[in-house]
Amino acid sequence: MNSLQAENRKSLMLFSGRAYPELADEIGAHLGLQPTPTAAYDFANGEIFVRFEESVRGSDAFVVQSMTEPINKWLVEALIMVDALKRGSAKRITVVVPFFPYARQDKKHRGREPISARLVADMFKTAGADRILTVDLHTAQISGFFDGPVDHLFALSILADYVKKQYEGRKFTVVAPDSGRVRVAERWTDELGGCPLAFIHKTRDPLVPNEVVANRVVGDVEGRTCILVDDMIDTGGTIAKASEALFAADAGDVIVAATHGVLSDPATERLKNSRISEVVLTNTLPVPPEKNLDKLTLLSIAPLIARAISEVFSDGSVTSLFGGVS
Repeated sequence: MNSLQAENRKSLMLFSGRAYPELADEIGAHLGLQPTPTAAYDFANGEIFVRFEESVRGSDAFVVQSMTEPINKWLVEALIMVDALKRGSAKRITVVVPFFPYARQDKKHRGREPISARLVADMFKTAGADRILTVDLHTAQISGFFDGPVDHLFALSILADYVKKQYEGRKFTVVAPDSGRVRVAERWTDELGGCPLAFIHKTRDPLVPNEVVANRVVGDVEGRTCILVDDMIDTGGTIAKASEALFAADAGDVIVAATHGVLSDPATERLKNSRISEVVLTNTLPVPPEKNLDKLTLLSIAPLIARAISEVFSDGSVTSLFGGVS
């Protein structure tokens, strides 16, 4: 006999970083398991230590880390967790990063600039990650930066289903806050039954981050409920200026729908003082109580991520979660 046949004892193990353990717990609840107990702490000089308190040998390991602030700390912690799993002989390591860090730095605008999104992908691969699972990348090309499978999930159906139920009977126009979001807005119009599409023609100073000048509205928005869609809200400048432009063009109402609520200051103040009726986000990132506005609605991304993890573990199709579109 030239080989031994072992019984297939495939095991799924879930691991949570310290950035947003509540999301990992919620994902685990949908999967019917708890995150593996982990000892993690900071040394006095800021170095991070991680040790898993159960054996990970031969496991299909899923590391959940939401890259909230301080983003560099949680990125390093995720890399250390992956390294610990690799050295603990995990069979396959999937990094679940609902919000991919440095995603806005996906290309060079001028000379002597980094492509930081590619660097992050390379670091995960070097640390030992076999696969990445993420939600609504800033640009789809980032999925090609990682040398391995990337499961790119979309929150569109979660957000659109809520908008359809909450504002049933209204005349919608889907609005892209800039030309780069038009493709996403087109998918929204399909989801909402073929409603009109508009976009904001804007300019941005490449030397000044987070500063936007909104120009004119292109499309039919007069008297309509405008669904302003984006992948993330950081300082809120783009969204606030876009909503002002829409109301100046006689829009009837403005609803904002985005996947990632980064909500760096002064986003909360800008959204609070705007005429926007409602801001709908998913919980890919935590929203602290002081930033939880009355007009802010949070939808859970955990069921979608849990289903994707289940498909990956069972060698199923993640693409099937989106009707064959990815």
